[in-house]
This record gives sequence, structure tokens and C-alpha cells, in this order.
Amino acid sequence: MATQEPSPPSSMENNKPGFPKKILTNKLEDKHLCNCCHNILRRPFQAQCGHRFCCYCFNRTVSNGPQKCNACIKEDIFEEPTSILKQGCAFPDNAARREVENLSAVCINENCTWTGSIKEYELNHEGKCEFMIIPCPSCQERIRFNEQERHNERECPERTLNCKYCKEPFHFKNIKAHDEICPKYPMICEGCAKKKIPREKYVDHIKFCSKFRTPCRFHVVGCDMSVEKEKIHDHERACAYEHLNLLLHYIMGMKVSMEGLQPQGLELAGHKLVELHQSLRELEARVSLLSNTPSGPPVQGAASSSSSSSSSCSAASSACSSGALASAAPPHPSTSTLAPALSVSTSFTPLPSSVGAALELQLHSEKTKVAELGRRCVDLEVKAGTFENVVCVLNREVERFATTIEASNRQHRLDQDKIETLSNKVRQLERTVGLKDLTVAEMEGRLREMAATTFDGVFVWRISDFTKKRQDAIAGRAPAMFSPAFYTSKYGYKMCLRIYLNGDGTGRGSHLSLFFVVMRGLSDALLKWPFNQKVTLMLLDQSNREHIIDAFRPDVTSSSFQRPVSEMNIASGCPLFCPLSKLDSKNSYIRDDTIFIKAIVDLTGL
Repeated sequence: MATQEPSPPSSMENNKPGFPKKILTNKLEDKHLCNCCHNILRRPFQAQCGHRFCCYCFNRTVSNGPQKCNACIKEDIFEEPTSILKQGCAFPDNAARREVENLSAVCINENCTWTGSIKEYELNHEGKCEFMIIPCPSCQERIRFNEQERHNERECPERTLNCKYCKEPFHFKNIKAHDEICPKYPMICEGCAKKKIPREKYVDHIKFCSKFRTPCRFHVVGCDMSVEKEKIHDHERACAYEHLNLLLHYIMGMKVSMEGLQPQGLELAGHKLVELHQSLRELEARVSLLSNTPSGPPVQGAASSSSSSSSSCSAASSACSSGALASAAPPHPSTSTLAPALSVSTSFTPLPSSVGAALELQLHSEKTKVAELGRRCVDLEVKAGTFENVVCVLNREVERFATTIEASNRQHRLDQDKIETLSNKVRQLERTVGLKDLTVAEMEGRLREMAATTFDGVFVWRISDFTKKRQDAIAGRAPAMFSPAFYTSKYGYKMCLRIYLNGDGTGRGSHLSLFFVVMRGLSDALLKWPFNQKVTLMLLDQSNREHIIDAFRPDVTSSSFQRPVSEMNIASGCPLFCPLSKLDSKNSYIRDDTIFIKAIVDLTGL
């Protein structure tokens, strides 16, 4: 007597709720559901009220003390103390457990073809399926279990790498930032083109590299040339005139800037000039008065008067000096009236005494200074006029440029509107083309299907690229293939074939499995059901010597041959149709990497 396989360890029992409902292949019954999590029972416990719970769900429910049975309340059969759930009031329901573990199951993960019982699912497949979707522990991206290693090594943005230059670890997302600061990162000299210079030594290299291009020393005054270090002296000799011209413009610009910083000094100089002019007129009046008085004692008064006049002239001289210093600034409007006043000549009768001679010399000196200051003021007025003309020209250019910019902006906005309109049209056309492509692809598929369709119950299926398709079947990428549909007549039964190139069920890995499928057709209402025609399946020997043939008559009680209610019924046929060993060795069934499958439906009685 065969011994039963051991159940999974208790650690699995206590940490998981029920199995998901989707794993069942047959109809789900309520008695197999947990009354807490409403999934398929895992290690069922039966409470004293008769309701079943998963071991995990029951322990979690009573962990906070006795609880009322929600199922009893829902069914309106609650009564104390029977319907109170607590520790020790439930027992393992082994009968229900065996019944659940023997139910047929499939894997719920996409593209996984595993089938078996729930017990086998829990023991050998749950949590181990290669197609299971799990979150990456680093980036939380959802990936397949069998792609975890490749994701961690090649795709995860949070993976840690070691720099191949400095060997320091860093996150993959920071690779560009690390390359910008890596001291060992290889750089290329722009001058001598030497490669693989570590960044930490690059500065030292360009200091002594004779081919490295450096800005001209006169770049601060406007020279925009970059010259190799070994040719810098040749450049300076060849462009000496241009450098001096740039330097001159630079200095003149600085001078104009400094002159523009002293408008208050010019205004002060104008006031000083007015005061000096008044002092000179007073001095001339006094000198004329002295020249009309007789010599003798009055000369002493004249001397005292000249002394006061001398002090006044001295003050005017100092004012004149300060005005001369300010004359470098642009002219002030008050100075425009000074030039005529300063050009008036002053004459008086020379004094016969030495005092009069001294006063005359001092007056002449002061008049010379005032005349010089007047000439400077005139020059400043001329310069101010020139600057005003330049400013007017620049203002006109600015206005013209602003008008041009405004026109350009208007044109730009119009162009943007046109571009947006054209973009919308392009997107609309792309959507239309996409819909047309889908329609064309659908029509091509229908044409291929119609070209391969037969209406006499005989169908030959050509399968090319056999080696590649079989490898896909072995890898689980495409375990099964469906043939185009064929018919017993134009308004007859619709059928197709389904082949497993690596076997299915009992023939997996050892045989080629071939099945017959009844499909839903447009004329099913006119046909006799269940389908009861003999079916012959053949693998053709392309040398026409020994075909592999299998035939069967449908089981009329099977759902596979009833009138279809979905697109197609469950396939039925030969899981052990042809041993794969016959196809692995040298044979005449595979030619040019192509095999031919033939199906014949007996039309007797139709």
C-alpha cells in the first residue's frame, strides 16, 4: 500500500491565509471556503458551531480574546456559548483538509502552465513559481521571480556599482554625477590629444602642455583669440597693433566713465567762475580809483586796498584751480554764459608805484587762468553736444530695434500657432493611420485564415520553423499552438487542431501531443449535437512511407463534443501522439525544419 506524502511543515500552516480562488480548475463549492478570509481553506479548523476556518485565520481571530462567529450571525443561527470562538474550541478538520488538498489546481501566474493538486501546489509550486510577480527590494519595481537576478544586475536603478577607475561604490542613478567628480576618470587633453589622463593630474598636465590652447593675455581688453602656449609670443608680435588699439579704446572708455562720475564738480566750477568774475570787476574798479589819485600818502591806502584785493584774487585763484580740476567733467548749462564774460578785456592805467606794477602782474596772471578755464568750458560744451548727438542716434537705433523685435515676436507667435495646428493635424493623421494599420492587419489575418480554410473535413497543417518553436515550447514561452479553423462543409462543424511540441499532461517532455478542438461556428444551430464523427490524426512521413496515425471516436458524454458556449471547447485527443525520440534522430518527418499534420473527419451520416 502506497504511503501518503507528508504534509507541509507547521510553519507554513500558521503564517498564511487561504488559497486564492483562481487556482481551482473545477467549480468552487462553498464548503471549501474559509468563513473569515473567504478563500479556499488551508489547514481547516472546525469550530464547535460547525463553521470551518483556516488555521491562520482562526488563530488571528481569537488572538485578542473570544469573538462572536460572524458566519453564525450572518446565517441567523447565533447562540451562546456554541457560536463563541475561543482558544481550544476548534479542532483540525482532517477530512475537509484531505478533500481540499485533492482538488485540481493551476498556477494563477500569467504564462505559467503548471497543473496539479492543491497539495502539490503548496508543497512544490507556491512561492517558487518562476512567473510569480514580486517587488524588487531596492526600487520596489514589480518583476518576475525568474528575472530577479538579471534585474538586480542590469536594470535596477538602485543597484550599487563599483567605479572601474577609482573602485569606489556608487548608486547606478548617480553614475553621471560620479563621472564628473571621479579623481581617476580618464580625460583627453584638448591640446596634445593625449588620452587617459586621470582627472587629478589633468591640471598639472595643462600647465606644462605646449599644445594646450589658452586665452590671449589681452583678452581683458577684447582679444578673443585662443592660442597654443608655444605660439603665444608669435601671436603677441603679430597682433601688437590690434592689441594697442584695443588697449587705447579700453582706456578711453575708462576716461569717459570717470568723467561721467563728476557732474557736481562742474556745477561747482561754474559758481566759482561767476564769483571770480565779480572779484575781477571789483579789482579793476579799485585799480582805476588808485590810478586817479596823486602819489604820496594815498599810496599807502592803495597798498592796503591792494592787499585786500590781493587776498580776494588769491581766493579767486584757488577757486579757479578747483574749477580747473572739475573741468574734466561734462559741461553744465550755467557755464554756457561764462565764455563771453571771460573774453572781455580789462584795461586800466598802470600805477607809477611798485605796488601798482605788482597788482597789474597779479591781475594779468589771474586773467590768463580765467581765459584757460573758459576755453576748457567751451571744449566741454562741444563734447556734450557730440555726446547728445550720439545718444539721439542710439535712441533711434533702440526704437528701430524694439520695433523689429516686436514684429519678430508677432511673427513667432503666428508661426507657433501654425506649428500647433500642423502638430494637431499630424497627430490626427497618425491616429487615423494607426486605425487603418489595425484594420489592414485584421484583414490580412482573415485572408490568411480563409486561404488555409477547407470545407471537406480534411485539413493539412504546415508547421515551419519547427526547431525554434519547439525550443519556445520547452522554455515555456509558447507551450501550445492552434491551427487555422477548418469545416466539414460550408455550413458544417467548425474545428481546429492544438499541438504541444514538448508534450502535455502525461506526455510532457517525452511525446508530441496532438488534440482536436470543436469551435463555435455560425451554423451550430442547424447541426446535430453532440459531435459524433470519427477523427483521424496523422503526422505525415514526407517520404510517403510510414505515417504516424491515431484515430478516435468522440465520447458523446464529454463536454468537449457538446455544442460550444464559448469560442472553443476543451481540447480532446492524443497526449502520447508521437514520441519525441522519433523526431530527435534522423527521420523523414522533418524536412527543411517543417512538419505536416493532417486531420480527417469522417463525414458519414452528415
